Amino acid sequence: MLLTFVILYLVLSIAIGLAASLRVHNTRDYVVAGRTLPLTIVTTMVFATWFGSETVLGTSSTFLKEGLRGIVADPFGASLCLVFVGLFFAARLYRMDLLTIGDYYRVRYDATAELLTSVCIVVSYLGWLSAQIVVIGLVLNVVTEGAVSMSAGTVIGAAVVLAYTLRGGMYSVAWTDMVQMAVIVVGLLYIFVLVAGLAGGAGTVVAHAHAAGKLEFWPKPEARDVLAFTGAAVTLMLGSIPQQDVFQRVTAARNERVAVAGSVLGGTAYFLFAFIPIFIAYAATLIDPAMVARLIEKDHQQIMPTLILTHTPLLAQVLFFGALLSAVMSTASATLLAPSVIVTENILKRFLRGEVGDRRLLMTMRIVVAAFAVGVTVFALNSDSTIYEMVVNAYKVTLVAAFVPLAAGIYWPRATAQGALAAIVGGLIVWIALEIAAPDGLFPPQLAGLLASIAGMLFGSLAPQWYGAKAGSKSA
Repeated sequence: MLLTFVILYLVLSIAIGLAASLRVHNTRDYVVAGRTLPLTIVTTMVFATWFGSETVLGTSSTFLKEGLRGIVADPFGASLCLVFVGLFFAARLYRMDLLTIGDYYRVRYDATAELLTSVCIVVSYLGWLSAQIVVIGLVLNVVTEGAVSMSAGTVIGAAVVLAYTLRGGMYSVAWTDMVQMAVIVVGLLYIFVLVAGLAGGAGTVVAHAHAAGKLEFWPKPEARDVLAFTGAAVTLMLGSIPQQDVFQRVTAARNERVAVAGSVLGGTAYFLFAFIPIFIAYAATLIDPAMVARLIEKDHQQIMPTLILTHTPLLAQVLFFGALLSAVMSTASATLLAPSVIVTENILKRFLRGEVGDRRLLMTMRIVVAAFAVGVTVFALNSDSTIYEMVVNAYKVTLVAAFVPLAAGIYWPRATAQGALAAIVGGLIVWIALEIAAPDGLFPPQLAGLLASIAGMLFGSLAPQWYGAKAGSKSA
């Protein structure tokens, strides 16, 4: 029955997405749902997109090994990112009426900045999307008791997400997110109550975690720990701000107020709800300590699914895997659509011959969506990183290359195209060099890259202008 439910749920998601595709008539509908979405749907999309496989399995299992200090990137940094977007970026970006975040770099700086940042943004989605479809493979592997291999399940997962995203774009994402968020909330709240009872009460679980030192958050007052903590925090907090999926949720809103409120409310809801899977996973240490000890080193991402399968009734299993699939697919659909739009609008469009009409552009976007799904599936099948590592590492490239030009372009009128180029190139060079030479050194490579990007923007904009426009170019 559990396998039957999983299959029916996947089919239902495809059906909802295809039904939503009937509202797509042009590129604007496909990318930003015609800028018509109300506050409820925008908030839902922000929450559902962020609440993915890393939240349910990655963050929770990382907490078991490292405690709160080990998950500063997600949910702390990730939720603050969404709040910051709402407070400091959403209104200004919404007023510009752009199709992609890559368009911003062209309007504010030039075509070179657009191309470089767009490539970095697209690359950043490989890890995030891979993490989602890997979990669909894990779910199918678990519920079929190994009959469907992880690899086969991953391919099936990619095909399902592609099926409803390809036709409907942002409308499909919005409609499916509404259903998927409801399943996530109902399913995980039920599991929370059930598991708390099995563990002796919520207070018992929290007290046990506190006694084990898992609730210690701040780093030790030593340079290495402080720098590592800071590097991990800013990676998602700032590195995920210049992302197309975030930008699309802002610009799909029906007005500026909805864009701001949806980001803040979605980020707040994400932060609060992210602790439910963390609680469920830690409760496993009290309910079945032998199982946790066996899996903590072998594959800690399977602790929660194993707990649900071996210690809860069928209804709980159905709700848990429904919630997990909902979390994964809501994130996967967004992370498949976003980079595909960037590739088409900000990279390929300049190479398309002749006049690029709306119909041709929409067809090209759909082709790129399919191609990106294939590429990410290959990447996922050949990656040995954990889900949490895939997601956190994804944002390092945008942190060092795209965040500073975005923030400076909005808040510093003297930022120039030369400064943006220096920020992008300088940040990338320093980050890549340290990742190769000293990935585990005292100074985290992505933090050094961020500082180099800031320095590049300052010196490049204040120095004599030998490249691009002078200071005072168009800002948001």
